[in-house]
Amino acid sequence: MGVNTRGDSWRKCCEVSFFEVGGVGVFVYWNLLARKQNARLDRQNDLGWKLFGKVPLRENAQKDSKKIQKEYEDKAGRPSKPPSPKQNVRKNLDFEPLSTTALILEDRPANLPAKPAEEAQKHRQQYEEMVVQAKKRELKEAQRRRRQLEERCRLEESIGNAVLTWNNEVLPNWETMWCSRKVRDLWWQGIPPSVRGKVWSLAIGNELNITHELFDICLARAKERWRSFSTGGSEAENEDAGFSAADREASLELIKLDISRTFPNLCIFQQGGPYHDTLHSILGAYTCYRPDVGYVQGMSFIAAVLILNLDTADAFIAFSNLLNKPCQMAFFRVDHGLMLTYFAAFEVFFEENLPKLFAHFKKNNLTPDIYLIDWIFTLYSKSLPLDLACRIWDVFCRDGEEFLFRTALGILKLFEDILTKMDFIHIAQFLTRLPEDLPAEEVFASIATIQMQSRNKKWAQVLTALQKDSRDVEKGSPSLRH
Repeated sequence: MGVNTRGDSWRKCCEVSFFEVGGVGVFVYWNLLARKQNARLDRQNDLGWKLFGKVPLRENAQKDSKKIQKEYEDKAGRPSKPPSPKQNVRKNLDFEPLSTTALILEDRPANLPAKPAEEAQKHRQQYEEMVVQAKKRELKEAQRRRRQLEERCRLEESIGNAVLTWNNEVLPNWETMWCSRKVRDLWWQGIPPSVRGKVWSLAIGNELNITHELFDICLARAKERWRSFSTGGSEAENEDAGFSAADREASLELIKLDISRTFPNLCIFQQGGPYHDTLHSILGAYTCYRPDVGYVQGMSFIAAVLILNLDTADAFIAFSNLLNKPCQMAFFRVDHGLMLTYFAAFEVFFEENLPKLFAHFKKNNLTPDIYLIDWIFTLYSKSLPLDLACRIWDVFCRDGEEFLFRTALGILKLFEDILTKMDFIHIAQFLTRLPEDLPAEEVFASIATIQMQSRNKKWAQVLTALQKDSRDVEKGSPSLRH
């Protein structure tokens, strides 16, 4: 009870203190609160700001862009058209920059002098010109987009028809159809990505008779060697495996380094990428399958392109057979004599097709090895955009090594005017780093103009004659060239 009595007494004291002592404070508080509310209401009816002049905020809120546009049309004497139900579709690409209308065509505020008639007319003309230019720009952009869309639709339709032709006519009858005139045209136009891997596999063939089981064996052997190397296997084990310790370490380090530099913009073959292990497996398995060749810089690009189009085991089969072709084997085994023969054959057709540029290169002592080695080693997959490189591969699978050198001449012809004005350094820099935005159609149009025939001799005949001359020189009895 004592506690409650003291509590009641304390509460009463507070109430008395509040009303008696703080009565003035309560009065001031309520008056301030009422004043704030009145001020808030007054601000709602106060004037708002609109481009250098005051207008009632409520009126400004109701006066939207459409009403501004209508007022301008009334002032200009043009009848206001009712909105079309399809106005939002904008099929006619109507463009009215309403913000510009509001800024330019608003009359001056009441507290400023009115515009002279001539100035007002001038501003109207400027506005009309701005609208016309804006419409032209938008119409031009719309036409460009429409052309792109139409071109894309035509391309998709063409690819769809090509896929049907390859799947229903060519692939089921490969042996009889692949070299027909109709199919040769399809090769040139580019193989659809969905069937490209299958066509490449058939075109490259499998003369080495590699099976999926052999790939598994080579891959297992490669993994065992990697483990042995990482754990510091004995020198005898390394020698038995067909490698010296130094060669084995160098090969593994080179594969690791090259993978990190393979199509870096795609970010799919680097460490942590989805195809890193696949590329590493194929290159490692090949070093076990062909220890006499081992790994050579540039192989990673060829293997990567195959991985993008084939399953792992099929990519290994195509990779091994592709590198077994005479031209690729000559380059990857670094057969200097045979490489020089290929360069000499290339120069025969270079002089035949591009005599002016050929003479300019000779004058500047620019030899084919400076630019051809990188192109041949990677089959253009490093030097050209990937989609263009795949189209080069398409025809390469059809025509063989001849098309690699024909492509080189096509590229030189495409840039002939530029190259004839360059010196040695700039030519070498340009050819080793071609533009990244090469249009495929322009490149193939340039390649189509190259004739791989010299004095009634085709590529294979010229190459064979040069090889014979080279052998005769080695024997000490050079033959006459005809």
